[in-house]
Amino acid sequence: MSPAASRRSATAFAITLLILEIKVPEVGTHGDLWGALGAQWPSYAAYVVSFLVIGIVWINHHQVFGYVALVDRTLMFLNLLLLLVVAAVPWPTAMLAEYLREDEASHVAAAVYSLLMVVVALTFQALWWHLTRTGHLFDPRVDIPAARATRLRFALGSLAYPVTVGLAFVSAPLTLAAHGLIAVYYAFNQVPVPTRD
Repeated sequence: MSPAASRRSATAFAITLLILEIKVPEVGTHGDLWGALGAQWPSYAAYVVSFLVIGIVWINHHQVFGYVALVDRTLMFLNLLLLLVVAAVPWPTAMLAEYLREDEASHVAAAVYSLLMVVVALTFQALWWHLTRTGHLFDPRVDIPAARATRLRFALGSLAYPVTVGLAFVSAPLTLAAHGLIAVYYAFNQVPVPTRD
């Protein structure tokens, strides 16, 4: 399976699992369905943030691989590792949604969610560093020295995500909001693949 096909499969899988975690509420014979739907707001919030995270990873991955002409064994393993951690996103998402309104448990759930995001960021960063270190995997359009110069900006996620681990022990809802903001940051092209004029 090509990196693009495996990326699409893992993304579709992870996003499908995200929505399956939002359950239809049970209200009984004369229950308040609107109230029950509103009470599920943590599930909706966690779904939207995780959907953004997975979607942005997919978009940035797609852009990077649009400039890759050759694939070596190391790149394949790094890509596989990235798929592994992205496919795991639904699990801490469900846990965070379940415990977001709890006291102590919300902090643990938010910390686990944040730790997985640290791993996602480090894995994507390792993939980018491998591509820019070798240089020969890119197609001829890519300006390799300029691509290497983007490493530091790309690594900002590796600094921001550990901060959310600490923030998790202050406020789980604030941690979820911070992840949403980081996803919006990465929605803007933080790793433009520099090309030769």
